[in-house]
Amino acid sequence: MALRINDQAPNFQADTTQGKIDFHEWIGDGWAVLFSHPKDFTPVCTTELGYMAKIQPEFEKRNTKIIGLSIDSSGDHEKWLKDVEEVGGAAVNYPVIADTNLEVAKLYNMFPADETGTAEGRTAATNATVRSVFVIGPDKNIKLMMTYPMTTGRNFDEILRAIDSMQLTAKHQVATPVNWKQGEEVIIVPTVTDEEAKKIYPDGWKTVKPYLRKVKQPV
Repeated sequence: MALRINDQAPNFQADTTQGKIDFHEWIGDGWAVLFSHPKDFTPVCTTELGYMAKIQPEFEKRNTKIIGLSIDSSGDHEKWLKDVEEVGGAAVNYPVIADTNLEVAKLYNMFPADETGTAEGRTAATNATVRSVFVIGPDKNIKLMMTYPMTTGRNFDEILRAIDSMQLTAKHQVATPVNWKQGEEVIIVPTVTDEEAKKIYPDGWKTVKPYLRKVKQPV
């Protein structure tokens, strides 16, 4: 069955570069980003892991853990991460899952469930579907999913922006408009009536359309 937003993120136990984990236990009571890679020693992914190492503190500010995945062994990961640090200029302090039996990739619909074999003999081209990002909330439900082609580096600044939006809208009855950034106006959701909105926003709001009411970002 295909995964959808608000589905429970499949749990799993796996070996990582920081030891064995139970995924749901590892997430704890915060948020998590799982981002996957088709193969170790691939050029685009090397730049991505390095950038994530640099901006890991930004995720930590948002109570969000990050974890990588690649279809190779922990031993291969350790060798690869030396390259990542050299290229990216930052040490990788987050775990990277060793998914040599393709279990996690299948759980997260990056491979068909009936895919056979292991990581041995596979190439980045045959693993092209393993280029996904999943943002998971404290309830262990999937909040966001994105899948990129192998030749296009992912924009992890956008993932941070999306997490800001999701964390804000989880606490307040608002949505964020196109290209919204932290501190900008937000939208009062249509399920909140004008009478209810007057109590929440006594300073008022800007009505663009009856269904589009903009207000200062709640603190």
